Amino acid sequence: MKAQGVLWIVLGLLLWSEPGTASSLPLVMDSIIQALAELEQNILVTGANVTASARILSAKNSSPHNSLPQHLLLKAPSHNTTEPDLHSLSPELQALISEVAQHDVQDGQEYGVVLAPDGSTVAVKPLLVGLEAGLQGYGVAKLSSDCLTIPCDTGDTLTNIGATWPGLMDTFTNASSPDVGATLPNDKAKTPTTVDRLLAITLAGDLGLTFLHGSQIRSPPGLGTEGCWDQLSAPRVFTLLDPKASRLTMAFLNGALDGALLGDHLSRIPRPHPPLSHLLREYYGAGVNGDPEFRSNFRRQNGAALTSSPTLAQKLWEALVLLQKLEPGHLQLQSMSQEQLAQAATFATKEFTEAFLGCPAIHPRCRWGAAPYRGHPTPLRLPLGFLYVHHTYVPAPPCTTFQSCAANMRSMQHFHQDVRHWNDIGYSFVIGSDGYVYQGRGWHWVGAHTRGYNSRGFGVAFVGNYTGSLPSEAALNTARDVLPSCAIRAGLLKPDYKLLGHRQLVHTDCPGNALFNLLGTWPHFTVVEN
Repeated sequence: MKAQGVLWIVLGLLLWSEPGTASSLPLVMDSIIQALAELEQNILVTGANVTASARILSAKNSSPHNSLPQHLLLKAPSHNTTEPDLHSLSPELQALISEVAQHDVQDGQEYGVVLAPDGSTVAVKPLLVGLEAGLQGYGVAKLSSDCLTIPCDTGDTLTNIGATWPGLMDTFTNASSPDVGATLPNDKAKTPTTVDRLLAITLAGDLGLTFLHGSQIRSPPGLGTEGCWDQLSAPRVFTLLDPKASRLTMAFLNGALDGALLGDHLSRIPRPHPPLSHLLREYYGAGVNGDPEFRSNFRRQNGAALTSSPTLAQKLWEALVLLQKLEPGHLQLQSMSQEQLAQAATFATKEFTEAFLGCPAIHPRCRWGAAPYRGHPTPLRLPLGFLYVHHTYVPAPPCTTFQSCAANMRSMQHFHQDVRHWNDIGYSFVIGSDGYVYQGRGWHWVGAHTRGYNSRGFGVAFVGNYTGSLPSEAALNTARDVLPSCAIRAGLLKPDYKLLGHRQLVHTDCPGNALFNLLGTWPHFTVVEN
């Protein structure tokens, strides 16, 4: 019970500390892990007084946008234990916890987020509540039989709602259809009767509310707004690239997905659970239990296996129905029919699975420390019809960590700008072996990657020399499938695009013999007549 007790202490501190308290510690995941480690080291009891923590959560409405996390976490069973010492943290760590207490977006800045070792930004609260759900045993694979809606004696549960809308689940089975309005209720499908706590508290409510109105607006390219830290060595301020971004930012999605993945892991493994500080250190490091694929770098790939689109759509609908019952005065939910909620849930699921899970994680220029563009960039005329594949040759070794990939990007930009006297790094995008894509000139500006053809296609390079070896399978999959499909969906790349190796158009060995030979087996590869 120690792991669960520690998490409840942290959740209590998230809401107990005075708002506005500034910490001197950098806003990095290691600081959160340090806070958990100190609590785990100093805890004096074998369990936590969950009732006391639940009272804190109920007394402080920590999320006026979405009250589902508080409602579902407050269903946690009580433990007859002594209340733990909430002051065992150092003042610096208490101030840090206070600073990341709530996730919010105000005036173009995002609060309650930290920088992870893999270079991604993570919202702390959805991460922690996902862990708590996992400790309670509510993983993706386990549906609760509890009454998770409103008090059971009201008779107005999702079961009764389902009796009114017996065929609503057909909407969810057509979640992949782009025309959500074309699906109508009928009486052939079973109606859901429970809400999966894990998905509900980490993702479903916020995702559903974001797409509740204007739900036909797609999210190109990718779902969730990225941002820039004031500095990477000791980050303190996170400014969003889109000042009008909603709360459904990239950091929130990262935190919610990490919480779901780790919560699901905790719900599946036997007790006693590992210390949470140890679990997070592994997940944001080399991998849980030494598995390099079970870490934050590959959250999207792992997240895609958590649930099917119809199941996620069902959970989104259930969350919206529950939130409507909990908050009758919620402005976004007033006068919304169950069918309208189902259609919003269907479209939100489509966006999440295609524009987030189905798109690569791309570190923006500010994340790897790019120097400014010199001069004035030339806009591309989109969509483009070509994708040109390169290898960097130098640096020759694949980069496997954010630190090494970011250093490689800066080195290449320096060479391109100061030696070759180009305006910027030449490539549109660069793929590392750390699970990430790094933005070069990006989707909208003409690059300097394939002389004579720069305005006709995107130049995508793999970090490394692939004359005699190949990039990792994850990196290859990004270039072959994920990046192009995401660009096509966003209208940036033509569906019938042609894929070429650099050497087919310019006198060069690029992208290396081994990689070029493999390209010949890929879809869209095109032979060029000389």
